[in-house]
Amino acid sequence: MARAGVLIVGHGSREAIANAEFEGLVDRVRERRREFEVQRAYVELAAPTLADGLNALATRNERVVVAPLFLFTAGHVKNDIPLALAAARRRFPKVRFTAARVLGVHPVMAELAFERAMEVADGGVDARRTALVVVGRGSSDPDANGDFFKLARLLGEGHDFAWVAPAFIGITRPLFSEVIELIARARPQKILVVPYFLFAGRLIAQLETAVEEFRTHHPWIKTTLAPHLGIHSKLLEVLDERLDEALSERAPLPCDNCQYRVPIGAITEQVGGFRSLLWSARHMETHAQAMPHVHAHRPMSRHVLVCGNVDCAARGSIALIAELRRALRRAGREREIRITRTSCMGRCGEGPTVAVYPDGIWYRGVTPADAHELVDCHLVGDRLVARLVDAIMQ
Repeated sequence: MARAGVLIVGHGSREAIANAEFEGLVDRVRERRREFEVQRAYVELAAPTLADGLNALATRNERVVVAPLFLFTAGHVKNDIPLALAAARRRFPKVRFTAARVLGVHPVMAELAFERAMEVADGGVDARRTALVVVGRGSSDPDANGDFFKLARLLGEGHDFAWVAPAFIGITRPLFSEVIELIARARPQKILVVPYFLFAGRLIAQLETAVEEFRTHHPWIKTTLAPHLGIHSKLLEVLDERLDEALSERAPLPCDNCQYRVPIGAITEQVGGFRSLLWSARHMETHAQAMPHVHAHRPMSRHVLVCGNVDCAARGSIALIAELRRALRRAGREREIRITRTSCMGRCGEGPTVAVYPDGIWYRGVTPADAHELVDCHLVGDRLVARLVDAIMQ
């Protein structure tokens, strides 16, 4: 059997801890797959580079399998790896190069993320009152973002969590800060934040800071951050499967044999993607002509009810209504947020009472002096004013 080498490709980081964790995982693969020469390379930010890694293995092996250690198929996997492989094939025409698939949407990866969440569950959770916020890196590639949403759904399936919400730390939306604020309004007893990242580093530190800030403003919700995926037997299991697929030619990296990258049969004119681009442009134009017209007016984003019954009125709710409306006009949001005086809201002696819908958030003891903060923070800034939140939220 021809000597074969395996090149495990990571993203690369300026953070030494992230690269060290990746290298530790490569060491584990080397122990498991002693029949191959297992080496590592990085797409960017660290050495050895992908080109250097391919060159080194190709000089010593008749076959090289590239295993991209990426969660989803995005720009680096769709572009950088196929281009590097094309260059390597030109340099080493006698060497057989194969690229494996990424880890991808795999049930074992969902199981691993669930295990990490349960590590911080303090002996168990009441799933019916627990929200799971699954946080990904975020990508400019829609396929990768869509796959992340599917993975988050698989993670929640069968566990009866009240809410399972995917979020991103950057690049695209919904952002973690936005999602966890929305989840808070659903009044969960506990929130488990699951970082769907392979290794530690700057993004994990950023997420830790965001979670701590959320805890400060929402002390009545027990919010816990789970560990990232890291080196785990389940991760190695999926990587083994991807390697075996590539070695048996059952499932090569899709972009490595894409019709827009290499000649396939009688469709060589597609290479380069120009026809694909024209088709897409025509397709989008056709669909745009059939789209419904833009709505003629802006819908209300929120409806704010202020108790105007005797007790609350005596405590200043009428003046509060005037101040809220004045603050909304100043913010230029009076056409999309409505302030309405309502009858008794059942919190007599604790008012003035304010309810914000569709958020379902109630505030009590709100004075006219609080109006601008309520508008700036909650109605415009989308952040709860924790000190005024009604005790029924707890």
